[in-house]
Amino acid sequence: MKEDLKQEVIDFSLKLNSTNLSPLRSGNLSVRVKIDGEDGFYITPSGVMYQRMKLSDIVFMSLDTEYDNLKIANSGLNPSSEWRFHQDIYRKKPEAKAIVHAHSPHATAISTHRKTIPPFHYMIALMGGDDIKCAEYATFGTKELSKNILIALENRKACLMANHGQIAFDESLSKAFELAQEVENICHQYFLAIKLGEPKNLNFAEMQKVLEKVKGYKRG
Repeated sequence: MKEDLKQEVIDFSLKLNSTNLSPLRSGNLSVRVKIDGEDGFYITPSGVMYQRMKLSDIVFMSLDTEYDNLKIANSGLNPSSEWRFHQDIYRKKPEAKAIVHAHSPHATAISTHRKTIPPFHYMIALMGGDDIKCAEYATFGTKELSKNILIALENRKACLMANHGQIAFDESLSKAFELAQEVENICHQYFLAIKLGEPKNLNFAEMQKVLEKVKGYKRG
């Protein structure tokens, strides 16, 4: 099972590139795992091209350990420089089983305007709320950024990250990846909509109806 999860991390890392969700070496992802009774997660290593990634490159990190910036893995590789917000999300959100962080084109473009995406389309409800928050800017890999992300993820499964990109989590890596694709699609639609001016948004009452209807929307 451990090897299967590592392979899944590699497979979806490759999809970051092949789907253009996150080009080149950008982005990172992780999946929750328990090893010998220790709760933690597998995460992509820092600086390794996805096409060259091997099972032994995937880094295990504990949820109970307070890490510094020293090398962590038995492979000798550093985890992704963004490991901190992965650890904090898993600690704060037990429903999070996998996390995808991407520098997808439209989500990243909108994040540079530090905009919350309003309920211009009902599919925003898939992210868990009636809008998509944008976490305040902080330097990548810092505790400050991690705190900002947790605020933006309150009652939500996805958010933008100012001048950076997007992040999504779900109950499996495949669902987290699909949710990240949904975020990018919504951002693309919003990008097109605002070219015509400010779109007419759905009201609070309508979005509450939608949020109720989308529960259990994705079964497979």
